[in-house]
Amino acid sequence: MNSNTSDNHIILRKGIYDDLPEMLQLFTATIDEVCKKDYDLQQLEAWKSGSENRERWVKVIKEQYVLVAVTENKIAGFCTLDQGNYIDLLFVHKDFQHKGIATMLYHHIEKKALLNNEKELTADVSKTARPFFEKRGFHVVQEQTVHVKGIAMTNYKMVKNLIS
Repeated sequence: MNSNTSDNHIILRKGIYDDLPEMLQLFTATIDEVCKKDYDLQQLEAWKSGSENRERWVKVIKEQYVLVAVTENKIAGFCTLDQGNYIDLLFVHKDFQHKGIATMLYHHIEKKALLNNEKELTADVSKTARPFFEKRGFHVVQEQTVHVKGIAMTNYKMVKNLIS
């Protein structure tokens, strides 16, 4: 199949328990490839280790609003909304970067928050994702150092006001 035609065939649907293995694979592969310009190897390894916390991921599926973008029966990306106003995870497969998938996912999630009458959206955002969030109207409230498996990493607490 011509790869150019696949861009328009992205289906957004609710994530389910059976999506977890593919979501985890996407999570680690994206960190490896897409985030390597912003974090060193130790940091990437520590970040990826989050995929081993099975309990956390099962909880994500059970308790968060999980949205997956599917193309050609593959998960191209996913985004999760926790407590109605916190974007917990937003990842797009390394092979599907710069095709508007993150934007599609984000818009849907923002709509969901607005339907829930949320006043703002918050997220803890990596250096890699910060420009994406800034383009969507988020601003940095605080630069943070988080420790994952003893490794210090920088991320940003970001917020977007949903009331104009």
